[in-house]
Amino acid sequence: MIKLLVKLAIVALVANAAYRVGSEYLSFIRFRDGVREVAMYRAKSDEDLRIRVVGLATDYDIPLGGNDLAIDRQNRRVTVSGDYRKPIELVPGYVVQWPFNLSVDVEMSATTPLPGAPTPR
Repeated sequence: MIKLLVKLAIVALVANAAYRVGSEYLSFIRFRDGVREVAMYRAKSDEDLRIRVVGLATDYDIPLGGNDLAIDRQNRRVTVSGDYRKPIELVPGYVVQWPFNLSVDVEMSATTPLPGAPTPR
């Protein structure tokens, strides 16, 4: 009986850790997709892109500041990169600083939209 309870407790701890790490990765993926969209469609300058990315980081509760970002523009290619660590409580009382690496590389289209065409949000 005790053996079964120990096994169930271990399974519960592993499931809890997987849920916490998985939810942070899901938040990171949503943030990365938002950064890709902003870099591709909305940002007019590097400073505008930096402000929008930091705003997205705030929306997704990601500890990434403007100084943590590297933005590189070459012709139509925009690269946004940055690293951050987020504390994740794997088991009660044990917090790990989990590393995340943001790297978004987009190529902007050279064509201009037709008059009256819908604009991306």
